[in-house]
Amino acid sequence: MSRALVPGSFDPIHNGHLDVIARVATQFDEVIVTVVVNPNKSGLFTVDERVEMLAQATTHLQGVRVATWQGLLVQFASESGATAIVKGLRNAADFDYEVQMAQMNRRLTGVDTVFLGTDPVHSSLSSSLIKEIARLGGDVTTMVPAAVHDRLLARLAEHA
Repeated sequence: MSRALVPGSFDPIHNGHLDVIARVATQFDEVIVTVVVNPNKSGLFTVDERVEMLAQATTHLQGVRVATWQGLLVQFASESGATAIVKGLRNAADFDYEVQMAQMNRRLTGVDTVFLGTDPVHSSLSSSLIKEIARLGGDVTTMVPAAVHDRLLARLAEHA
């Protein structure tokens, strides 16, 4: 059985993330979408809320489950039996950052990283940018799943 990790902060999940996850699900028997916990960062949503939104947004994808991890991602990859870490790349800056991480991960545990080019329709999406647009009253309905959109607007209203 082939198993891959798709890691991220997913704060919140957006349609670019979903596109990558769906494409990975066609290539691997099992996909573990992994909310990577960084104790030095505070997100708009709690880790549990992100897990819930991810689970809801991926219910239609066979073989996809959601997990969390704090620490070295390659350790989780090894412990979970993943043969690959899959990362979506939007641009050259993403590649420059991710290739160094991929090389170090391979060196530490032998787990390979697979890069997927983002569908051009989603290449401008980032969770940070989506939050900023929504915070300033812009329309992000085409950028995130409907359930995420509602939660995003509610959370931003709480912080206003």
